[in-house]
Amino acid sequence: MPQIMHSPSKPRVRFAPSPTGFLHVGSARTFIFNWLYARHNQGTMVLRLDDTDVERNSDASVQSIFEGLRWLGLDWDEEYKQSERLGLHRQAAEAIFAKDLAYRDFTPAHAGDDSQPSAQGAWLCNPGMREMPREESDRRAAAGEPFALRYRVPRGEGRTLRFVDGVYGPQAKLADEVEDFALLRSDGMPTYHLASCFDDADLRITNIIRGQDHLTNTFKHLLIFEGLGAAPPQFAHLPLLVAPDGAKLSKRKHGPVVSVTTYRDAGFLPQAFVNFLCLLGWSPKNDREFLARDELVAAFTLEGVNRSNAVVNFTEEDPFDPKAVWLNAEHIRALDVNDLSARLLPFFVQAGFHPRAEKVAAVTPLIRERIKLLRDAVSAADFFFVEELPAYDPTELVPQKGDAAMARRVLEHALEVLPAVAFDHDSLDHALRAAAAHLGLKAGQAFQPIRVAVCGRKNAPPLFETLAVLGRDACLKRIGKAIASLLSHA
Repeated sequence: MPQIMHSPSKPRVRFAPSPTGFLHVGSARTFIFNWLYARHNQGTMVLRLDDTDVERNSDASVQSIFEGLRWLGLDWDEEYKQSERLGLHRQAAEAIFAKDLAYRDFTPAHAGDDSQPSAQGAWLCNPGMREMPREESDRRAAAGEPFALRYRVPRGEGRTLRFVDGVYGPQAKLADEVEDFALLRSDGMPTYHLASCFDDADLRITNIIRGQDHLTNTFKHLLIFEGLGAAPPQFAHLPLLVAPDGAKLSKRKHGPVVSVTTYRDAGFLPQAFVNFLCLLGWSPKNDREFLARDELVAAFTLEGVNRSNAVVNFTEEDPFDPKAVWLNAEHIRALDVNDLSARLLPFFVQAGFHPRAEKVAAVTPLIRERIKLLRDAVSAADFFFVEELPAYDPTELVPQKGDAAMARRVLEHALEVLPAVAFDHDSLDHALRAAAAHLGLKAGQAFQPIRVAVCGRKNAPPLFETLAVLGRDACLKRIGKAIASLLSHA
């Protein structure tokens, strides 16, 4: 068996996804917590693909995992694939067998399984196989009879398996209650338990930070580390992410809402999404919610992880947790305008527009306070990027407590004033306020018809900045079209 190295002085943590589907939000949070722990403690982040389940693994899943992790913008220091280490796993199993800490199980009905039902309750072992003389076991194996290799869990000794979890505290279980779990399946492939524990020992992982659903597996893993002659890492199990009804978030049941790429495609910023996932089951000491990445690194400790499951709030109508959306809006407002503009551009292109980057950069400051997701920019600013607006709703052109004739006078006067005005904020502000006074109208009454004429709707960015970005020719053309619309409905 390969020599197990001593633990390093600084922490080494790992994220070990199985490539059987897209990157789950729960898996992403596990990666983030490991990454934060490593960076907070100047340690090493290891990415290891647990890809030994050949029937369920796929290249598409591998790519999806890497795609999701790269979008999060968090790096790793070392990378491994379990499938490239199968020989080492088998050597480790043989070494444990040589110590008489494992036995061959030739039973076809459950070869490779970790449990077998029985009328007496949970299956713990097969006495006939466990007590089989070594000579008979060797003879049957040499004859080519398939077998699973099972760990010989100590029985009848009154032994208690113990560890202190970094989140849930002291844990204990009688060894007599642990089944003789498989190390190798009948096809010779290592089980998750063996491969994971050997790799953790061989790669000198000091801290295993993973989901709470693995907590009960830890008692088996303590035995494997013992069989390998390696000191076990420190364990910390994270509370599960659950749906509003309390059910564990499931790819099968909840669909795209649990996929990281769903959030990316909807227009979440990676730093906002990381911020959101951190708050699902963890909180800083000062209970802050908006946290930049360096602040997360500085604040993260396992002491801040909660024991209760974390709820991701969503509905069939709205797949995104309101807090996630709020945080995303906060991070959008914190972005440099040029950075935000570059992130918005692909959403306009995807929507079928062909904007110049300079135009998007000019529009971005006008809509930054009006969007919560990056994709919202399309509906907030589409009128900047079209030649022709849709047909007007005449009622929107008419200001409150006004009439169509008044709206028409405003627009006709605007057509007279705007050709001679410099198209910058201050000049437009002065000219249009003077126009409103000339017509005997309040500014709001005069500005609504102009806003609707150039934007196609009342709910739009600030008027003077909008006019300046649209430019004189586009504004005059749209105002003329709006006048024609009012005349046609007179």
